[in-house]
Amino acid sequence: MSRRLSSFAPFVALQLSLLASAQIFSLSDLSWTLRNENGSIVVPGALPSQAHLDLYRAGVIENPLLGINEYTERWVINDNWTYTADLSPFLESYDSSASQTTLLVFYGIDTIANITLSGHPVAWVDNQFRRYVYDVSEYLSSPSQGDTNLTVALESAWYYGQNVSTLPGSEYFPNTANVTTVDDFEYPNVREWIRKIDDDFGWDWGPAFVPTGIFKPAYLVTLATNATSSQTSTSNASAIFVDELSLDIYKYGSNSSATPDQTADWVVNVTYGLRSVSAYSQPTVVLSIPELNLESQPLELDPIATSTSKASFSSVNWTIPDDVPERWYPAGLGTPKLYNLTITLYPSGASTSASDAISQTITTGFRTIQILQTPYSAQEVAERGITPGDQWHFAINGQAFYSKGTNIIPFDPFYPRINPEHVRWVLESAVASGQNMLRVWGGGIYQPSDAATDGGLYDFYGLCDELGILAWSELIFSDSLYPINDFLLESVEPEVRQNVRRVNRHPSNAQWAGGNEIEGMVISVNETLANGTHYLDEFVTLFQDYLHDIVVSETHSVPYTDCSTTHGVLSLDPLVLRFLNGTEGYIYGNTERYNYNASQAFDLTTYPVSRYINEFGFHSMPSFYTWEEVLESPDDFAFNSTVVMSRDHHPPAGNLSWPNPNAPQGQYQMSSAVELWFPTPGTIDANQTFAQWCWSTQLFQSVNMWAQIAWYRRGAGLGENNLGSLVWQLNDIWQGVSWAAIEYSGRWKVLNYGLANVYAPVIINPFYFPGNESLTVLATSDRWEAVSGTAQLTWYDWSGNVLSSTATPVEIPALNNSLVYEGSGLTTILPSGYNATDVFLLMNVTANVDNATVTNENYFTPTSLAYSNLVDPEIELTTGDNYTFALSAKGGVAAWVWLDHPYGTVGHFVDVSTGLPSNGYYLIPGIDRTVQFILREALSTDLSPSPSDFVVRSLWNNTHA
Repeated sequence: MSRRLSSFAPFVALQLSLLASAQIFSLSDLSWTLRNENGSIVVPGALPSQAHLDLYRAGVIENPLLGINEYTERWVINDNWTYTADLSPFLESYDSSASQTTLLVFYGIDTIANITLSGHPVAWVDNQFRRYVYDVSEYLSSPSQGDTNLTVALESAWYYGQNVSTLPGSEYFPNTANVTTVDDFEYPNVREWIRKIDDDFGWDWGPAFVPTGIFKPAYLVTLATNATSSQTSTSNASAIFVDELSLDIYKYGSNSSATPDQTADWVVNVTYGLRSVSAYSQPTVVLSIPELNLESQPLELDPIATSTSKASFSSVNWTIPDDVPERWYPAGLGTPKLYNLTITLYPSGASTSASDAISQTITTGFRTIQILQTPYSAQEVAERGITPGDQWHFAINGQAFYSKGTNIIPFDPFYPRINPEHVRWVLESAVASGQNMLRVWGGGIYQPSDAATDGGLYDFYGLCDELGILAWSELIFSDSLYPINDFLLESVEPEVRQNVRRVNRHPSNAQWAGGNEIEGMVISVNETLANGTHYLDEFVTLFQDYLHDIVVSETHSVPYTDCSTTHGVLSLDPLVLRFLNGTEGYIYGNTERYNYNASQAFDLTTYPVSRYINEFGFHSMPSFYTWEEVLESPDDFAFNSTVVMSRDHHPPAGNLSWPNPNAPQGQYQMSSAVELWFPTPGTIDANQTFAQWCWSTQLFQSVNMWAQIAWYRRGAGLGENNLGSLVWQLNDIWQGVSWAAIEYSGRWKVLNYGLANVYAPVIINPFYFPGNESLTVLATSDRWEAVSGTAQLTWYDWSGNVLSSTATPVEIPALNNSLVYEGSGLTTILPSGYNATDVFLLMNVTANVDNATVTNENYFTPTSLAYSNLVDPEIELTTGDNYTFALSAKGGVAAWVWLDHPYGTVGHFVDVSTGLPSNGYYLIPGIDRTVQFILREALSTDLSPSPSDFVVRSLWNNTHA
């Protein structure tokens, strides 16, 4: 039954725009060798790659994601690994006597490494998130004893972290029963000391591989001294290396904390970071946007000095009238309009025939983005009923909007094998499910711009620009207090500057947050520990002052906040954090919410009342089909099998115990949720039972998030003026228990279809309080204009008989609600003479939105479906052309019908009449559904699946074959 994943093939970017100005030799073209410290293992290596991947290709280890290999392959982490390549292919065309300079450029080394070239030490590096550039001309000209090798000797990050954290003077971070200063996972107490992906050391939704390697492309870049058009000996090499190019577009007079004047001119700021082997006294820059027929006059750049040891930075500004470009908007709120901006550097001064001109074209857009954090006025409190306190929401182009989205984690434990097509699919799936914002979580990696910038390998921000997704970006600090010491700060500053400058060009970037969940930790530490003020002061130093000052010095176009979850600010300029300095009854900042007590899953009194919810979620199993990718024995296909439980890292072990001793707690949270709210899976077929368990945990996850999102969206029309909800999380990093809406292979979980429903522009939802048996049904809109429509409420019994039906006109103000129904007392709410176990309410709303008719559907069951008197729905599935499927219920109502596509396929189901995602709904006799499966061929291994392999299930199948 086991199916192994195919061997990975590294994706190498063939063009890097920042290198277009020089002669380039890709180090991926060399023959690399990987060896461990004692030389007992020597295998072919690759670049970009990581040790696990090369060992897997060589047959030394199996696929790390298979079975229990996360545990059996831990020995890889404990060794030191060295990558070596012979530079002879480069040296064959290298003229050491010529007047030229060669730079060694690494776009990403993971993480602790000594670099040597031709027997000469080049550098020791310790930051995964930085670009490194070194002038190695001297070493190439004088190799040590004929040594022609380039060597990158990598130290175990686990052992390095243990060593550096115990050095004299290293700060101690205590964890006690009452306070947490570091959230530790499999490899504890080292994350805060290493500038490396946090979740490499484990997280509660992913593995702990602690990979190491040269994980992004690297190059030798040759520059020619005094290069001119007549010089041909250097193969048209330039004298200048464009190390960095930052593009920042903002409104004149604005900055990251000031409200932009929407009528002001646009400022296009271009900042160069240049390394040059020649001096230029009067360089100029010309900017043009062909689509707008715009071209600047030559703009004077600062003189370019001779320097290759470090980059020199200078900027030019170009002013464009406000009404000339069309503005960029996120999906659902307008068009994500993009333009091609060509930037041409003339080192010797502008000339249409200049042979040394360096030209690059960047796709970008014009928009303003803010986080509004100022107090609500007394007038707003009085006239709109706003609860006093501060705002906390985003505004695009001066207009507040509702943020609908999820959180992004790394796409794979091993960066070099991330499939660009997979990334596009995940982001397109987010848009298809109604999302307009993704939060790039601060415990992962700085997401790349595109495959051609800084060794990106795949598009992220470029896709967000194209698709209309705002990206809430975070610096990589997560769930830990951090030491304040010189070597950390010296490494962090260039890391942050490089990444902020790189991302500046993207209109999709919505903010920079200093880190993830740390403010709440330090508040708890300050209240609990006797020396807690010390840790609070360190937090202020790093996140309020140091990181803030770096970010705002590099961008005028996006705001900075100290943390993903924050109590807001007392002042924006200068930045002064609020912490707990608030007024009781007032609302400040944003919130996250996790509640694993399934008995409270739909208790609305436990839901937070907040301006913005940036994290909330519940975990679920991947599908049976996804388990097939990694489980190797038929006995493994059970909810609590050893292998399945080994892939539940929630709550985390906190050490290297295996399998996770806390997994039973996480498993129980899922199983108890299913047992409380659905029929408990159990049939005569063990595989069906396991499949129904997996699906049922996903169904609970979806309806739980659906209820919460509806509650938060409802808040847009209430005193909290809630204008944002971001679910944890969108994507998966492996095949295991997680909070994801999309599985590792790209298969949609139930949640992603649920998001497509509850993130629709206009929705209808029930709000039931069992304490006083009160039910309110609201229609909610996130549109900037009022919408009109009709709501239909129909009571059914489980046999599909209509018991009563009412239609109500609705007029929904902008970003607000319209009351559809309000009642109290269950006997009054229910159809006369019926019990709660025998009926459910179907709710529909139809409205005119953006000159089109939209519909939304929802359901209210007055008691748990575990106790409802479900009947056999007798689902009939009829197959049509092009993977269309007609579904009808012949016996009764099928609660939460789900159609599964076969193993080896990736895609999603859409309603043939609307083209919108459609899966996971009540199938009612007389109301048939026809859906089509849209196959994503680039991600599927089975391009011609048999329609007979599609499986339909519902809650009836939890207990019936």
